[in-house]
Amino acid sequence: MKTAIWLYLFLFIAFFDLHAQYPILTPFAISLGAAPSFIGLMMGLYSITHLPGNVIAGYGVDRFGSRLFIVFSLAAAGVVLLLQSKVTDPWQLLTLRSISGFVLAFLSPACMSLLAKITSDRVKQGKLMAGNGLVHTIASVVSPAAGAYLVAQIGFTTAFTVLGWILIGTATCAAFFIREGAHSSLAAVESSGSVPVNYHSHAPAAVTLSGMEEDQTAVKSAKVPWLVYTLPIAMSCAQGILSFELPLMSTTKEGMMHTGILFSVVSFGALITLSMLFLNRMSPYLRSLWGAFMLALTYFAIASGAPLPFFTMLLLLGMAKGIIFPALSSLLIELSGGARYGRTFSILSIAFSIGAFMGPLLAGQLRSFVSPYYIAFLALMIAVTLLPFYTIRRTTGAGAHFSRTG
Repeated sequence: MKTAIWLYLFLFIAFFDLHAQYPILTPFAISLGAAPSFIGLMMGLYSITHLPGNVIAGYGVDRFGSRLFIVFSLAAAGVVLLLQSKVTDPWQLLTLRSISGFVLAFLSPACMSLLAKITSDRVKQGKLMAGNGLVHTIASVVSPAAGAYLVAQIGFTTAFTVLGWILIGTATCAAFFIREGAHSSLAAVESSGSVPVNYHSHAPAAVTLSGMEEDQTAVKSAKVPWLVYTLPIAMSCAQGILSFELPLMSTTKEGMMHTGILFSVVSFGALITLSMLFLNRMSPYLRSLWGAFMLALTYFAIASGAPLPFFTMLLLLGMAKGIIFPALSSLLIELSGGARYGRTFSILSIAFSIGAFMGPLLAGQLRSFVSPYYIAFLALMIAVTLLPFYTIRRTTGAGAHFSRTG
């Protein structure tokens, strides 16, 4: 658990640093002369360049462990921020944001894989994933407003420089304090393709080998249904639309403070539901499904101009996200069969990247014709409709598995 504590600390600093940029990147791009459609393209490219990094991380984390990728991702992102403080035109910013998207793609699968490998107990793994979501959310509650305040006080150039050095310092600390334990026996079987012999077991050798062969077969047969990944695609598409729309409400320094507060309200909503630890006892499948339905309805309410305060609807968005994120991680751990965590969370990151690419790009091109929040609603409802079908395709035993509470 000592590794988890250090990891949570570094994740808090990293997420604080990264989320602090949310309310300031769009005004910074506009100050360089970028149009809204260009900003949507820039945000989309930042997400799509995650893909090659996600693929590399998927195989690299399983083979070399998480620590190397965590340190590299944080340090490289810090260097990019230092360079970002020197840009003078939108195309330079687009290039650096694309590079940043690639190097940060290693961070999430590496961290989640390391957390999942700390214990083999499903309940404890669920709590660790909830802790990851809690740390992420606490950081994102305060960081947008802090980032906007920082720019208002010291300007874009100095703010990006400070944030860059914070990431580099965090990477240096992570190199010294993050330690990885041995991989689980199933992970070792899956990566090596061989069957280890337990020389210290009192069971007959034939029984031991038979059990290992069954474990190896179980690992190979454990495949996450592709339909499950429609949910993270839809979620990140909707989040990308929100991240694109909110900063456009106002691009002045005073407006950045307001935008930062709006982002913080969303994160505070997620913090509320993440703090409801009793939710972890419920089925991760049901939490994912009903959380996504609640999220879709909230986006529809925003798009249709429901007579509710905007702050309240953003709070509901955050509460729905706080239900889905830890539930989705727990669901993937169950479906992965206890192995291939690197590849499982790499594909999850790829799904998030695809959605985050589509969201701002669609919002930037279509916002003159339709409210982008309707697009978010439609994407989420498609995912909610498709998600139950994966349970129909599984065996009766798997269906019974998901009827139990977690």
